[in-house]
Amino acid sequence: MTVKEAQLTATATAPVKRAPGRHRIDVKPSKEGSSWEHVPRWQIYVPLCVYLLFTLVPFYWMLLFAFRPAGSTSLVPWPLTFEHFDKVWNERAFGTFFQNSLLVGVASMFMTTVVALAGGYALARFNFRIKRGFMLALLCSQFIPGALMLVPLFEIFANLKMINSLGSVIIAETVFQLPLTMILISGFIKNVPASLEEAAWVDGCGRFRAFCAVVLPLLRPGLIAVGSFAFVHSWNHFLFALMFLSDQSKQTIPVGLATLMGADSVDLGALAAGGVVAALPVVIVFAFIQKWLVTGFSAGAVKG
Repeated sequence: MTVKEAQLTATATAPVKRAPGRHRIDVKPSKEGSSWEHVPRWQIYVPLCVYLLFTLVPFYWMLLFAFRPAGSTSLVPWPLTFEHFDKVWNERAFGTFFQNSLLVGVASMFMTTVVALAGGYALARFNFRIKRGFMLALLCSQFIPGALMLVPLFEIFANLKMINSLGSVIIAETVFQLPLTMILISGFIKNVPASLEEAAWVDGCGRFRAFCAVVLPLLRPGLIAVGSFAFVHSWNHFLFALMFLSDQSKQTIPVGLATLMGADSVDLGALAAGGVVAALPVVIVFAFIQKWLVTGFSAGAVKG
């Protein structure tokens, strides 16, 4: 080893001296969310309990009147009675109302989802001149109240001889829900990479077959989310069924609930039982698809 190499080796292995007056500062990484660790638990649970109380008390009150015998003032529905349910289901024809609402809800959900799926795909995958204007028109249509659509829709259905037909309510519900559903589905489709479709085209698939085999399975959470909301909206909507249906055998549950409230008196037991019948399908739907709702709506919130 030469003298120069020995000097370089000694310089590299020599300890580094810190300048006087300077001290090393060790910065510890802060834990994410550490500010919540110092918040007392009662400040979190008390507001949640108050909110839960205000949410559940109306439901308990409805169940109390539905299952409590007529004339009772007890705050506990005991002994249980089903006389109010028998009255609304048989005497008030709620069985027929239930079937009509189910038909309107399922049909409008299917039509809204299918049409919005085709329109959303066109908005997500194709570029055309009036695309921005069309999207703006869809957004602006959400500011139009449903009551303003009654007169033109009534005139159209009267000319088509569709007044007092469930088909008129189904078409009206589809038209009313289609713009927002189309916008949401177009956002879901944009998050699916177009390269997946292009790979299917290379393998010999056409556009429709590639869409059904590649894109459609990935849209399942989003379709379940928008379809469930379309069903719930059609199930609960009151205005279209009231205006377009005059025959009692064609009425839906929201209109049937309105018939339980008279001008001079209200049968609270029957009204509460009808409310339970009306709310039960919605509760069942959301109980089974709640895991898909968060996944579906978060899928359209982040651009892929």
